[in-house]
Amino acid sequence: MRALPKLLKTRPNAQVVLLGSDEVSYGSKPPKGKTWKQLCIDEVRSEISDEDWERVHFLGRVPYDAFLSMMQVSRLHIYMTYPFVLSWSLLEAMSAEAAILASDTAPVLEAIRHDETGWLTDFFYTDALVEKANVLLCDKEKRERLGKATRKFVLETYNLKTHCLPK
Repeated sequence: MRALPKLLKTRPNAQVVLLGSDEVSYGSKPPKGKTWKQLCIDEVRSEISDEDWERVHFLGRVPYDAFLSMMQVSRLHIYMTYPFVLSWSLLEAMSAEAAILASDTAPVLEAIRHDETGWLTDFFYTDALVEKANVLLCDKEKRERLGKATRKFVLETYNLKTHCLPK
């Protein structure tokens, strides 16, 4: 969210779609009567024009098939997480051949190898996130190469029938 003002300014045609519920699944709860989503919006909203804000779409929790469709048509999946468990959503995005820009945090490093299965960026350095997102968004060949590599990696490493169950 902190990268959003600069990202919207540098990508005037970008549509930013955020998926997920407002509920707390992991980690600490926000202050009483607040949501993390609203706290994050409150932090950045004054830096974003109304016109740019119209290009930000919060879809909430969506059905699984809608999530997969979103991964298949998106140009870039930005996956920022503080060290915790590796998310099923990252693996699903990888299986859909999404180009990934992810935080350089454990356990993301289990799945994303910089410039092999995606790109990594510092969790706290929003300028670097925007710079790397812009490079990837301008380079279709690089996104396609990374997308194919992410799918290959997921199939070889996390496929239930051919890898996980036999192990």
